[in-house]
Amino acid sequence: MAKFSRREFIRDGVTAFTVSFAAPAFLNDIALAQGARSRSLVVVYLGGGNDALSTVIPYQDPFYYSRRPAIAVPAGQVLQIGSDANRRALGLHPRLTGLREIFNQGRLAVIQRTGYVNSSRSHFEGTDIWGTADPGSPSGVGWLGRYLDTLPSPVDALAGWATTNETPRALISRTVPVPSIPNVATYSLSSPNGAAEALNERNAAARMASYTPPSRPQLSFVNGSVRGALNTLDRVASINSYAPSLTYPNNGFGLALRAVAGSIVRGIGTRVYWVQTGGFDTHSGQGNAGAGGYATLMGTFGDGLLAFHNDLRNQGLLNDTLVLQFSEFGRRISENGSQGTDHGAAGVMMAMGGGVRGGIYGTAPSLDPNPSNPTLENNGGDVRYETDFRSVYASVLDGWLGADSVAILGGNFRAGAPAIV
Repeated sequence: MAKFSRREFIRDGVTAFTVSFAAPAFLNDIALAQGARSRSLVVVYLGGGNDALSTVIPYQDPFYYSRRPAIAVPAGQVLQIGSDANRRALGLHPRLTGLREIFNQGRLAVIQRTGYVNSSRSHFEGTDIWGTADPGSPSGVGWLGRYLDTLPSPVDALAGWATTNETPRALISRTVPVPSIPNVATYSLSSPNGAAEALNERNAAARMASYTPPSRPQLSFVNGSVRGALNTLDRVASINSYAPSLTYPNNGFGLALRAVAGSIVRGIGTRVYWVQTGGFDTHSGQGNAGAGGYATLMGTFGDGLLAFHNDLRNQGLLNDTLVLQFSEFGRRISENGSQGTDHGAAGVMMAMGGGVRGGIYGTAPSLDPNPSNPTLENNGGDVRYETDFRSVYASVLDGWLGADSVAILGGNFRAGAPAIV
């Protein structure tokens, strides 16, 4: 048998176990033990560094237009959502009509100027920092992985689920392998044999994986991971037949959210999901006057979340679901010579769901490039963070997941936590 590392098994899920055993029905006794229809957290990650000033637009700030003469969204196109505590008028990108509708219903929280001191401008390091929630140790286990480690044993093999090809840093844990399942239709073990023989092969695989010698912890871990993978097959397969209450966008982001909705409706026991969509490293071609490449990104993002929101609302499960969105950093205020924006600092986070206290949190920056402007940094080139992103995590951990954010985050970030749930 080939050898696989823990990270490879987590990354590849069931496909890492390639000894040609089949995938008929097998469901262990703890499959739903940790609570169908319990609260779910769906993390939506915008990969590449989202331009927060094109998502949530300070459309009455004159410097927004003077510093972005080509890519600024005209004020008349902005979807107004009100003003912050400093009476700075704000609006959403014109492609986010669905999110504005959800905002008006009080189910969308917009958290401005989120980040941390000395923000990394590296995609890899920045993503790892947001994943570990520890700027000083971005190579550790993830903040959501640490949450999964606190769950009572035995932990469901589907307690966490990444809809990506590789499990993200945020979901890497010490004790809980999290499968990557980008496509529920292909999540299976293959066999060249017929149904009866394939069933025998799977049963044999289950028996071999039940061997957990205490003197060989590595083998025990691998066999435990294999058992967990086998135990997920039937539940994941059931999602493939999920019939949503509406039509999702026919793209990767929309289809991933459709699978998550099916999982929640079927009550398969997942606590934390990871969904992402990329393309936000917009160094060039963001588009002119609010149209073009960035508008397409916003359409994918907003249309997918609207479908997910309305599907769960129709299924009566919106109050049990929280969506948390973020990116690894924001982008610079002034556009570059290629009608794009370069890596910046503070960004925007959003939370959506039936239990969310919607509204505008935090304050918008003044985009005056004067180096003495307290809302900017880097000689007025970047937005300075106001809300530590870990305080938002703390609000989610404490208020939604019922966990101890101090223990999980390694510090007390409750004081600055926005009361979004």
